[in-house]
Amino acid sequence: MPKIQRALISVTDKSGIDGLGKTLAEFGVEILSTGGTAKALAQAGIAIREVSDFTGFPEMLDGRVKTLHPKVHGGILGIRSNPEHVRAMNEQGIVPIDMVVVNLYAFEKTVARPGCTLPEAIENIDIGGPALLRAAAKNYPFVTVITDPADYDLVIKEMHATGGSVTEATNFRLAAKVFKLTHEYDGAIGRYLDTFK
Repeated sequence: MPKIQRALISVTDKSGIDGLGKTLAEFGVEILSTGGTAKALAQAGIAIREVSDFTGFPEMLDGRVKTLHPKVHGGILGIRSNPEHVRAMNEQGIVPIDMVVVNLYAFEKTVARPGCTLPEAIENIDIGGPALLRAAAKNYPFVTVITDPADYDLVIKEMHATGGSVTEATNFRLAAKVFKLTHEYDGAIGRYLDTFK
């Protein structure tokens, strides 16, 4: 596997994110981030680049649109061994994103709160997070995707063992976790909305 050069980190659960961020910084990885995650990493002394600076497009619509941009998704989905993908990426100024670290808005916790309204629940349906995770998982031969803080140590150990890479076997296992998570997440949303029928 090639060395990880660029990572996008946007997490609701910030436990352990400073340790992962420091490891990435040690390996010279450029870290792209948003909102509260960017602040948490910066407070831990980790250099980050705001996604809005990376894309040249502002976060908008009360945070509903942050990472939904061709520079982000093209950087994740581009097949590095496909000359046509590489040509298109170069033509459009799209650089690879080799790691995606995302966990989702806590929808189930939100709707479990007494008095949670339907509009509150709707605002806690994550759109960008699942899109990023699914894109990264689909391109697992080239992208490491982490959604569970419990997997940070595994990735950190592999990076130290390989000089900055993560094996394709690990990427595959992490990708499989993504599709289980997004399936369960959408199921929880569907079950909640069914209560209004």
